[in-house]
Amino acid sequence: MLYSLARPFLFALDAERAHRLTLAGLDLSTMLGVARFIFGRPVNAPLRVMGLQFPNAVGLAAGLDKNGEHIDALSTLGFGFIEVGTVTPRPQPGNAPPRLFRITRKRALINRMGFNNHGVEKLAANVRASRYTGVLGVNIGKNFDTPIDNALDDYVVCLRAVYDFASYVAINISSPNTQNLRTLQESAALEKLLAGVAGEREDLAKAHGRRVPLAVKIAPDLDEPDVRHVAEVACQNDIDAIIATNTTLSRSGVEGLRNADQTGGLSGAPLQAQSTRIVRLLSDLLAGKLPIIAAGGVMCAADALEKVSAGASLVQLYTGLIYQSPQLVSECAHALATASGSHPAN
Repeated sequence: MLYSLARPFLFALDAERAHRLTLAGLDLSTMLGVARFIFGRPVNAPLRVMGLQFPNAVGLAAGLDKNGEHIDALSTLGFGFIEVGTVTPRPQPGNAPPRLFRITRKRALINRMGFNNHGVEKLAANVRASRYTGVLGVNIGKNFDTPIDNALDDYVVCLRAVYDFASYVAINISSPNTQNLRTLQESAALEKLLAGVAGEREDLAKAHGRRVPLAVKIAPDLDEPDVRHVAEVACQNDIDAIIATNTTLSRSGVEGLRNADQTGGLSGAPLQAQSTRIVRLLSDLLAGKLPIIAAGGVMCAADALEKVSAGASLVQLYTGLIYQSPQLVSECAHALATASGSHPAN
C-alpha cells in the first residue's frame, strides 16, 4: 500500500536516484524499528540447497545492494537469502550516468552500471558491521581494467576476501556491461576460470575448516551448445549451483519503446521467457547433478512457480520489486511453499 503511493513520485525521478532514495527510506524505517511491522514476518518454509538451509526459496538478486550497505534493511522484506555485489577487488565508479533506464510499459529496466562498487574490502567491512545472520551470497567479478587473460586473479582476490563470511559465492561471468566479460563463458576460458576458482576454494576450505559453495551466473543469450558446455564444466569443477540468468542484450518485446535503444542489459518482464528457457535447458542437461537458482523476469507468484516448474530450486528477484512492491517477496514465497506441499508460516 505504502509503495503504491510512493511509486508515482519515485518513477518521476531518474531511475538511479530513485533507487538510492528507496534504499535510504528502507534503512530509515529499519533504524526506527517500523519496517518489521510494515512488511510482517517472513514466510517460513525451509529447504536445503547447496548444503545450506534456506528459510524460504525467494532471494534477492545481486545488483541491488552492490556494497552490502543495506543488508539489515533488506532482510526485513522477508527474503530467504540475500545476494550482494557484484564486487570487484578495487573500487571503481562504473560507467558514466545516466546508466539505468526504465521501460515502464513493459515493466523492464536497462542498465549499464558497469560493476560500480566500493571494492571488496569495503563490502567486507559493511557485512561484518551488519546484524544479519541469514544466508548471504556474495557476487564477485573483475575490475574493468584487468586484462581478460588475468581475470582469474581478480576472482581469487575477491574469494579470499569474502570467504569467512559468505554463505555462498557467485561467480559473475555474464554481465554485458564489462568489456569482454562474457568471453569467460567460452570453452577454454571457462575451464581455466572455474578450475582456478574451485582450486582456490579447496585451499581456503582447508584453512578455514569450512567449505563455501560456489555458484556461476550465466547469460540468457547462450545457445544450447554453450549451455551444455557450462553445465559440463561446472560439474567437472565441483561447482555447487548455476544461477540462470543475468540480463539480456536482446530487445525482443520492447522494440520501438522509449529507452529501448539504450545500451546495456535488459531485465524485467520481457526476460521471463528467455531466462526460463535457459533454466529448463539446464535442468534437462544437469539431471539433478546441480541445483539451479533462477533469476530474470519474476514479476509475480506465477512467474516464480514457472521457474521452479522448469527445474529451479530457488528464485531471485530484483526488477519485479521495483514494478510491483516488496510484497512480491512474500507472495512468491507463499506460492512456492504451497506448491511444494509445505505449510508456510509467517
